[in-house]
Amino acid sequence: MANSKKILNLQTDFCFADVLSCLPEAVISSLRGGRYALFPGFCDVHVHFREPGFSYKETIRTGSMAAAAGGYTDVCTMPNLNPVPDSLEHLQSQLDLIRKDAAVHVHPYAALTVGEKGETLADLDALAPYVVAFSDDGRGVQSDSLMRQGMQRGKALGKVFAAHCEVNSLLRGGYIHDGAYAKVHGHRGICSESEWRMIERDLRLAKETGCKYHVCHISTKESVELIRKAKKDGVDVTCETAPHYLTLTDDDLQEDGRFKMNPPLRSKADREALLEGLLDGTIDLIATDHAPHSSEEKAKGLAGSAFGVVGLETAFPVLYTKLVLPGIVSLQTVIRALTDAPRERFSIPSDNSFSVWDLDQKCVVDPERFQSKGRATPFEGETLCGVCRLTVCDGKIVYQNL
Repeated sequence: MANSKKILNLQTDFCFADVLSCLPEAVISSLRGGRYALFPGFCDVHVHFREPGFSYKETIRTGSMAAAAGGYTDVCTMPNLNPVPDSLEHLQSQLDLIRKDAAVHVHPYAALTVGEKGETLADLDALAPYVVAFSDDGRGVQSDSLMRQGMQRGKALGKVFAAHCEVNSLLRGGYIHDGAYAKVHGHRGICSESEWRMIERDLRLAKETGCKYHVCHISTKESVELIRKAKKDGVDVTCETAPHYLTLTDDDLQEDGRFKMNPPLRSKADREALLEGLLDGTIDLIATDHAPHSSEEKAKGLAGSAFGVVGLETAFPVLYTKLVLPGIVSLQTVIRALTDAPRERFSIPSDNSFSVWDLDQKCVVDPERFQSKGRATPFEGETLCGVCRLTVCDGKIVYQNL
């Protein structure tokens, strides 16, 4: 291809001619003469597409289109749905929607417990062939014995157990980080211990059972250190954090629901520990925890708004602008955390999928232009570098902005 040398290649096993040969000549002509970055399709192991049950927030179609617009070609959907996918019967409605409406590869989680209530294990054996992993995301499993029992089944089934780590008794009605901002502005805080204490327990159980354990959206310095030590001790553990935890702190909070997520934005010391963990390999991958809500649900300030922000369409530009360009994290580290690392851990195969980015182009974050139904992002109004021009999933163009 005449224009292939104009594209910056970061993957030595990517053949430009093979990759570009799937594109129509009109698309190739649009790219000709530009300077672009070609990346393997991004993979996000933690998204909420809300369907079935809450399609007013998001659908398989809108969520997967948001993924495509952000360069993602594989996403894993969390099970806090209605019905909760805790049986094959309940999972089937989601599988039907995915088959009909998904623009990219969508891999569902199944719930760990019936109804995500933390009381009885779901039908893990029947569900295992059809799901990417098990999780009660949004709720921490409070029972040690039930979590141990689940991990033992997970070990036998060879499936990852992904945990939202939260000790309910330590929450005390909090909704932002228990730090200076909460104290000054009279908000109820969520202590860091509510996260790391549960991780500490789960790491002990993971070592005991030998299961594949994955920690969702870590946010505290203690969590990083616990996981670092566990890895050195041979525990089969991986973890993720999100772009907002790597780039924002509670100093950035505003009295606006678009800054409310769970776990909350933590302190500068926590952010520094997360960055160190990403650099030394303690943190394996970056996931968005894309969690859309209606405008009404996010319009009630920090105290009253629902937890959750959207992130699929801003993830790479945020990471590139705030971490790569200042020289804090290398581009290679970011790309691995978005591509190879999640695929390896969750056994998600790669295919003829990629995205093309104009790294020199700047764009103001305008939620009204999102593909997602969700509009709440803490990055609204910011100018970021990096615009996705094209996303190809399994040889098919699923997004273009040329």
